[in-house]
Amino acid sequence: MIQALGNRVRSVRTLGQRFWRQPSGATAVEFGLIAVPFFFLKMAIIETALVFWASQLLESGVAEAGRQIRTGQVQEAGIGAEDFRQMVCQSAGVLFDCGDRLQVDVQRSVTFDAADLSAPPVDAAGEFSGAFGFQPGGPSETVIVRAFYRWPLLFNFFGLDASDIAGQQRLLVATTAFRNEPF
Repeated sequence: MIQALGNRVRSVRTLGQRFWRQPSGATAVEFGLIAVPFFFLKMAIIETALVFWASQLLESGVAEAGRQIRTGQVQEAGIGAEDFRQMVCQSAGVLFDCGDRLQVDVQRSVTFDAADLSAPPVDAAGEFSGAFGFQPGGPSETVIVRAFYRWPLLFNFFGLDASDIAGQQRLLVATTAFRNEPF
């Protein structure tokens, strides 16, 4: 019985030595060592590209919806804050969930210099909060439209975290400032 156990140990040892000496398995081992960092890098690149793409779509949506204010179409149609938020979301594209993740702030200002473009409404704990108004202004008034979207991040590996607000989310901000036409 002891001899049988010794034979098994020797056969396992011999199998291990053959495994390390065979070059045919080297490719599989090398791939195993490189696969994790490779796929991590690939996922990080894809997520970064999605964030930039979403940010660009939000900028386009805010510019398109802001054009409706600038030309007086929003004021003449009596469009309210919620309808304008839906207009921004529809103009932004298919990547956005038009639920409570999107907040729009429309404010009028006396001049461009007096516009309140303070930091995004994020408190010290990283929580998104704020009071959002809707003042599309009248003819020839200065208007600032800001949209905030809480983009959910999917990947957080090795301490690399692109979130800037609580809940593993990235705050996308789009702003446009203009003077209304004399409608």
